[in-house]
Amino acid sequence: MIRQLLPRNAIKPQHVKIVQLLLHLGCWWWLGRGYWLALNDRIGGEPVESLIHLYGDTALQLLLATLVVSPFVRYSRQSALMRLRRPLGLYSALFACAHLTIYIAYDLQFQWSTLLSEVVKRPYITVGFCAWLLVMALAVTSLPKLVRRLGRRWKQLHNCIYLIAILVCIHYWWSVKADIAEPALYCLILSVLLFFRGDKFLRYFGQLFSTIR
Repeated sequence: MIRQLLPRNAIKPQHVKIVQLLLHLGCWWWLGRGYWLALNDRIGGEPVESLIHLYGDTALQLLLATLVVSPFVRYSRQSALMRLRRPLGLYSALFACAHLTIYIAYDLQFQWSTLLSEVVKRPYITVGFCAWLLVMALAVTSLPKLVRRLGRRWKQLHNCIYLIAILVCIHYWWSVKADIAEPALYCLILSVLLFFRGDKFLRYFGQLFSTIR
């Protein structure tokens, strides 16, 4: 149906620039709004926990949106939309940083020894921290100069997005105490996305396991 409505490459680069602008404005507005609501006690009974949850949710949603781009482009034949993948990934990293920063600043009061202890003792924090490190690696290597310098290795590194998405969903699932409906929904969405990218996903994990062995 999408192919019938949109001829090949009907969406032009100038259209994508408008979407990118809206994405930039929307993400920065959402980041600032969440913090403003927390400062003014308008985000819930526990503003710090609510803000951590809000930014974490947003990071995961943007990460999943990044995974949507390639199969959508392949199915709809709108190659210009590939330009959305990089900003979506970078904003996912930004909200992941905000998620971790709020936790360190307000929950732990910058007690680095406590952070290390939490990473070691709490499996959901261990998984989440590993995902954050990988996200940072992808964000840093998204710089054009590093993309050119890494060459083929850049693509291999950025295939880690599959592992990151799985780790983030596990982190979310393990972090909830009672209602698992929301993390279960994200896991379902991720499963569908990985199904549509099945060959590439299986090939990546096959290479990963062979490397570990």
